[in-house]
Amino acid sequence: MSWIILAIVFWGFFHSFNASIGVKDFYRRGLGGWFMKFYRLAYNSFAVLTFLPIIVLFVVFPGQVLYRFPVPWSFLMAAGQVFFASCLLVAVFQFGILYFIGLRQLADQTGSRELVTSGLYGYVRHPFYTFFLLLLWLTPIMTTSLLVVYVGLTVYIQIGIYFEERKLLREFGQEYADYRAVTPMLFPAPKFIRNNLLARFVLKPNSPDKV
Repeated sequence: MSWIILAIVFWGFFHSFNASIGVKDFYRRGLGGWFMKFYRLAYNSFAVLTFLPIIVLFVVFPGQVLYRFPVPWSFLMAAGQVFFASCLLVAVFQFGILYFIGLRQLADQTGSRELVTSGLYGYVRHPFYTFFLLLLWLTPIMTTSLLVVYVGLTVYIQIGIYFEERKLLREFGQEYADYRAVTPMLFPAPKFIRNNLLARFVLKPNSPDKV
C-alpha cells in the first residue's frame, strides 16, 4: 500500500512541478523558445509513463474488497461511468484537443490560445476534473488499493486546481478573474444551472430580463 502512495506522490509532484510557469520559464531561458514547441507533448507523454507504475502496483497489490454494489445498481453505476467518460471527452474537445495533446504547439511556437468559457466551461471552470472525479467514484467495486488511488487523485486534483488557476490568472489576467467570479469551480449549484440555461436558450439576447 505504501508503494502505491509513494507512486501517487511522485506522479503528482512531477505533474504539478513541470506544469508551473516558473519551471516553463526556466526551460525557455535555458533551452530556447524552440523547445517549448515540444514541451506539452513531452509533458503529457511523460505524465502517462509516470502513471503506469501506479497501475502496475494496483494490479500486483489489489487489496481487499471494501464494498461491491449488486445488480442492478452496478449496471447503473457503470452506465453513469460511460456517460461521464463521454462528457469528459466533450470537455477535452471543447478545450481544444490538439492544444490539450500538444500537437498545436508544434505548429505554433507561442502555443497561444483563447480562454474557453462556452459549452461545458460555461457551467464549471474545470469540467475535465469534474467528470473525471465522477467517473472514478462511480466504480461499483471498491478495494483498499483502489481507494488509496482514488483518494490520492482527488487530493491531487484539489491541489492542482489551485496552481492551475494561478497560472490561468497570469496568462489571461482580468478576463479569467471575471470568469472565475461568476463560474463555479467543479460543481455548479442548481440555481446556477437554471440561470445559465435560461440565459442561453430561453431569453432573447436583447431581452431586458436576461439573467
